[in-house]
Amino acid sequence: MESIIWGNGKLKLLDQTRLPTETVYLECTNYRQVAAAIQRLQVRGAPAIGIAAAYGLVLGAGEHQDKNFSDFANKIKEVARELASTRPTAVNLFWATERMLAKLIDIQTIPPESWFSAFEEEALAIHREDLEMNRQIGWWGNQLIEPGAQILTHCNAGALATGGYGTALGVIRAAHQAGKNISVYACETRPLLQGARLTAWELKQDRIPVTLITDNMAGYLLQQGRINCVVVGADRITVNGDAANKIGTYSLAVLAYHHQIPFYIAAPRSTFDYKIISGADIPIEERNPEEICFFGGCAVAPHGISVYNPAFDITPNRYVTGYITERGILKPPFITP
Repeated sequence: MESIIWGNGKLKLLDQTRLPTETVYLECTNYRQVAAAIQRLQVRGAPAIGIAAAYGLVLGAGEHQDKNFSDFANKIKEVARELASTRPTAVNLFWATERMLAKLIDIQTIPPESWFSAFEEEALAIHREDLEMNRQIGWWGNQLIEPGAQILTHCNAGALATGGYGTALGVIRAAHQAGKNISVYACETRPLLQGARLTAWELKQDRIPVTLITDNMAGYLLQQGRINCVVVGADRITVNGDAANKIGTYSLAVLAYHHQIPFYIAAPRSTFDYKIISGADIPIEERNPEEICFFGGCAVAPHGISVYNPAFDITPNRYVTGYITERGILKPPFITP
């Protein structure tokens, strides 16, 4: 099932807040709707956010088809700033908007009536390239997976979080398609249950054996020797190999390290931030306290209680066995500042 669909000047996004009980597509006809969908997690996952933002800029270009290039460029830059402000941690968002803005240099020499199509072609290229990168990540990652492996994953780094196929789930899909008889343990991923609602749903759709666990069961499984490796995605990776990913990833990395279990991060090159040296400088998004205080619409905490709700944590490079990218597998030693 496609989660991001572009056609006839409209963007359709599979509303991930409605899964797994409902399959509903949002139809975005302007960039503000795209920005809202990103902010509300209706589209989520670092690569998918970047792709959606790219199409958001296409919609912005359609809204501002001025014949004066300077006015057009200023409006497009304003659209890019608004889209980039939606979520601070996932670097793919900024990578995609910067790549789209670079088209402004190219279109100065073409007629104004061709500006929209030039932006559209670039967004489509970003989308296509992400899907191909995911398949390459899967190919490389499959080399690391032993037959019969039991794999632990956290949050959702699958087709829903990317242009298709997935990063962490791309590795899992490739191993399954290779007939390796693998099975998966998926952490529920509190507080918004991306593992329970999305990862378990994706794997079940593909008939890949999956067992759902609560986040605090992972240590026990590792202690029992029931996990052969951990594979997760990432929202931003720094020059020294530190990584930001869904809150709870750091705990899994430490547990895997203690139990001498390989811990892999699967991510495309667009997730690597070459402007930041270490994880200490990654901005961490804090979200609405209601995500923790309410569960299924019901209050589960005292009214007015103090809440800390970071959406991501930082895994230091020393806990990472390797990064699975579309160009190969990166292993330690990583750069230390």
